[in-house]
Amino acid sequence: MASVHFVETTHRYAGAPTPSVDALSLDIADGEFLVLVGPSGCGKSTSLRMLAGLEAIESGRIEIGGKDVSGYAPKERDVAMVFQNYALYPNMTVAENMGFALRNAGMSKADTAVRVEEAARMLELEPLLGRRPGKLSGGQRQRVAMGRAIVRRPEVFCMDEPLSNLDAKLRVSTRSQIASLQRRLGTTTVYVTHDQVEAMTMGDRVAVLKSGLLQQVASPRELYANPVNDFVASFIGSPAMNLLETDVVDGHAVLGGARVPVPAAHQGRIVVGVRPESWELVGESDTEAVELTTELVEELGAESFAYSVGPADAGWTARGGRVVVRVDRRVVVGAGERLRVRPDAGEVYFFDPESGLRLR
Repeated sequence: MASVHFVETTHRYAGAPTPSVDALSLDIADGEFLVLVGPSGCGKSTSLRMLAGLEAIESGRIEIGGKDVSGYAPKERDVAMVFQNYALYPNMTVAENMGFALRNAGMSKADTAVRVEEAARMLELEPLLGRRPGKLSGGQRQRVAMGRAIVRRPEVFCMDEPLSNLDAKLRVSTRSQIASLQRRLGTTTVYVTHDQVEAMTMGDRVAVLKSGLLQQVASPRELYANPVNDFVASFIGSPAMNLLETDVVDGHAVLGGARVPVPAAHQGRIVVGVRPESWELVGESDTEAVELTTELVEELGAESFAYSVGPADAGWTARGGRVVVRVDRRVVVGAGERLRVRPDAGEVYFFDPESGLRLR
């Protein structure tokens, strides 16, 4: 096990006008499970591949266990990679796939078998050791790929979207298995995903990237409660935070009939952030309300989400076009119905419309 440090690390693909990863500085503690998350093309997989030695760095350095490994070949870094596509040898059994790297490194057949059996017990693969990958389900193949990494006992696990090929139900069960296994092994793990739900449920900390730049790194709860800018605020949370751009009048953001106090001395335009669960349904008699018309209702059983639009002359605009409101299961809302809502003043966020930075 070892700590990992990215120090002003930059990577640029040949011919690209801008870096894929730009001056990334990130400290990952010994034994930590850190998740890199962001939209496609943000640089998260490139960062992971630089750590594993599969991509060269343009500037900066990467340290593992306090040692600068920037010029080391992948096999010299003691990093085990788990890929999205499993990368199993189809002509080998599960046991042979899991033990291949050890045998290749010169470990005896007996010692390799001990390591493989130990990992198989952890991953509940013992009955499958004699099978070939073609006879396994997607979830079983992913566990074999995990086992191949575990038997090496590396200093760092690198996992590049390992669950993206699994169906939704299997992803949920497998991500809990990976998280609990990592805690049992205590191996430093860097995990890449584009799925923010996966990131929030698995990581000790989550690092959010956009266009090659690190936006924020914090615990899942801290990211959700205290986003540093409108990108993090809208990316973390499902459904995403509503971002409503409006005018400030007499120290208040104007949202239809609702007036929300803004941070002191802010003038002009402002972006108001309201999470779907931070709206309160109000009656016709409440004059301080935001008027909405429901276009679509997403029923989830315990709750529902109403995707709605404001009046054309509302004076405010919603980024993305719609406003999402969480509705309790005991309240029935249908498409085409009017909603009157009011934001909880204690759960409202404010952002600068130009820089996107949060206003406090």
